[in-house]
Parts: sequence; structure tokens; C-alpha cells
Amino acid sequence: MSENPQHPHAGPDADGPGWTRAVKVLQEAAAITVPEGASAMTLHVEWEPGDSGTPPHRHSGPAFGYVLRGAVRFEIEGEPERVVEAGGTFWEPGGDVIHYQDGNALTDARTEFVVTMMCAPGKPMLELVEEAELASRAHLRAPRPTG
Repeated sequence: MSENPQHPHAGPDADGPGWTRAVKVLQEAAAITVPEGASAMTLHVEWEPGDSGTPPHRHSGPAFGYVLRGAVRFEIEGEPERVVEAGGTFWEPGGDVIHYQDGNALTDARTEFVVTMMCAPGKPMLELVEEAELASRAHLRAPRPTG
């Protein structure tokens, strides 16, 4: 939860009005870049057990997600792979950054998440990355888990 006193929803205020107790900040992202003239789209995604999700791709603007049920295997360029469980959040800056994984980390249950994405005008919301580009940028990918 945020402890930013400048933000009106910085956290519960036990002595404040009801609206200050009703809000819990789940994530904040600083220094985001939203393309000029961007549109936004909120999606509900449901992966079957073991589904690896979308192949490596990128978004033209930032994306913010919240896991409703299950666990998402999440990995973007330059960051290690991680699992985001129900109640957890994720975000990515968009632009040139490759999003390697967003699949279901569970083999025995469905996973659901909601994601809001900002899209640059005239650009697709999601662009798959070709194998040649993946190979040329392999040095930017965080080391893969072993074992």
C-alpha cells in the first residue's frame, strides 16, 4: 500500500471520512509515459490450466494488471520472471519493451486477471515479436530460472 501523503488515496485514515477507509492502493507506477492521444482498453483475461499465454509481444503504451484468481507467470524484458498470485498486481511500461510471459503459472486451475492498457494512436494494442528480434535482444532478457 502506498504511504504517499500527497495522494488522496494514500491509505486508510482511521479517523477520517468513510471514503478514506474504503480505498486501498494496490500499485503505483512513477514516471510512466502515455503516448499522446492514447486510447485505453480494459480486458478480462482467463487462461486455462497450464496455458502459456500470449507469445512474446509488446504494447505501444503502459499496461496495469490485477490478478483476480490463480497465478500469472509474468516476465518483461530486463526483469526476472516472477509469479503474481491472486490479489497481486503487475505493470509494464510499454513501448519497445518485450513482454515475454503472461501465462497461467498453475497446471491444475484457471487463472484470471484484468489489465488496462494504453494504446498509441494508429498502433495495435498488442504486437507479436518475431524470432529474429528475440534473438537480437537476448542480451536484454534477465537470466532464466534454473531447475
